[in-house]
Amino acid sequence: MLLLRLGYAYIHRMGMVLCIFAILATGALAYSVLSIIAALRYRAFKCRGFDDAGNALGGARLSEPISILKPLAGLDDGLEKNLRGFFEQDYEGPFELIFAVRHQSDPCVPLVTRLCAEYANIPSRFILTGEPPYPHAKVYSLARMMALAKYEVVVMSDSDIRVTRDFLRRIAAEFADPETALATCPYRAVAGASVWSRMEAEGMNTTFWQGAFTAKMLEGMTFAVGPTMVVRRKFIEEAGGIASLKDYLAEDFELGRRMAAAGHRVILSSYVVEHRIGSETAAQNFEHRKRWARTGRRSRRLGYIGQIFTYPLPLALLLWAVAPFEWWPVVAATFAVRALSAWVTSSVVLKARANWLLLPCEDLLGFVFWIAGFFGNSITWRGRTYRLDREGRAVALEPAALEPAA
Repeated sequence: MLLLRLGYAYIHRMGMVLCIFAILATGALAYSVLSIIAALRYRAFKCRGFDDAGNALGGARLSEPISILKPLAGLDDGLEKNLRGFFEQDYEGPFELIFAVRHQSDPCVPLVTRLCAEYANIPSRFILTGEPPYPHAKVYSLARMMALAKYEVVVMSDSDIRVTRDFLRRIAAEFADPETALATCPYRAVAGASVWSRMEAEGMNTTFWQGAFTAKMLEGMTFAVGPTMVVRRKFIEEAGGIASLKDYLAEDFELGRRMAAAGHRVILSSYVVEHRIGSETAAQNFEHRKRWARTGRRSRRLGYIGQIFTYPLPLALLLWAVAPFEWWPVVAATFAVRALSAWVTSSVVLKARANWLLLPCEDLLGFVFWIAGFFGNSITWRGRTYRLDREGRAVALEPAALEPAA
C-alpha cells in the first residue's frame, strides 16, 4: 500500500510538472511568433522624410545642431575606426564632439588628441574629469560633458559604437518633430574573438532585441536601452538632470522610464548602430551576466519574471524531458519557430551575422543566468561590491577606493 501511495503521489506530481512545463512551453512558442511580428513591424518603420539610403526626400534640408558626447576609458578594439565615423559625418548642420577621460595617462588620450587635430574643421574638445565622486563613472563623465555642450540635441554614445556617414542625418530627421524627447538606437552586436563574446553577441542580436521589439509593439517605448541614445537637453533637465541617474546601473532604462512617465515622446530610432563588444574570459563574461540579471530584476520586476517566455528552447527541452513522446510536436514546433524568430530579428532586421551552432548554447546559458538573477542582490562593479536596492540603485558595501589609471 505504501508503494502504491508513493507511486500515485509521484504520478500526481509529475502530472502537475508536465502541465506547468506545457503551459510555459506553449507560452514561449506564442511569444516567439509575436516577436516575429514585432520585428517585422519595426523593419517596416521608415524614418519620416528619408529614403533607405538616408537621403532627404523632397529636397528637405535638416540641419539641427547636435552635440556628440563620448565617454572614453582605455583603448577599445577598433577605437580609432569607431571615433572616425563620428568625425566623418555627411551632415549639413553644425555638430560638435566632446570626449571625456579620467586621467591624462589613459592610453586613449594620444589617439583622441591626434584625431581632434586631424579633423580640425570639426569642432571638438577633450576634457579630463578626474575620479568620479560617485560609483557611476559614465554618468559623471556625461554630466561634465553635458555642461559644456552647446546644442539642444545631444547624442550620448559609448566608445565601442561604430556608425556610418548618414547617422546624424537620420537622427536629425527623427528630431524634426519638436516633441521627440529621446531616441534609443538599436544595435547590432559584433563579437570579439572569444567564444563567450560570440555567444553573447548571439543573445543580444536575438533574445534581447526580440524582447525590446515586442515590448515596443505591446506597450510603446516606455524605456530606453543601449549604448547610444539621443536626447533633448531640456527634457533631461526636467527629469532631474543626468547626474540624478548616478546611483542607477541601468541609467539608460531609468532615463527612458522617467521621460515616458512624464508624458514625453520616447522612440526607437530607425538607425541601427554597430556595437563592438570585444572579447572576455569566461569569468569576466559570467560576472557581468550575473550583474545584468540582478540589475534587470531590480529595475523591472514583473518584466523580469515574464522573461521566462523569451527562452523557448530550454522550456521545450524541459517539456521533452518530462514527456518525450506525447508533446514532441510542440517541442519540434518550438525549435522551428525559435530558429525563424532568431533569423528574422538578427539577420533580416539587424543585419547581423548569425552563428546558428552557438544559438542553442546561448539560449541555455542565458536561461541559467536568468534563474540565477532571482538569487542575491549584491554585484561587483568596477572592482567594488554593491548592494542593489528595490529600485535598482547601487549602494556601496565597501569604502571607496580610487581605481588605478587605465
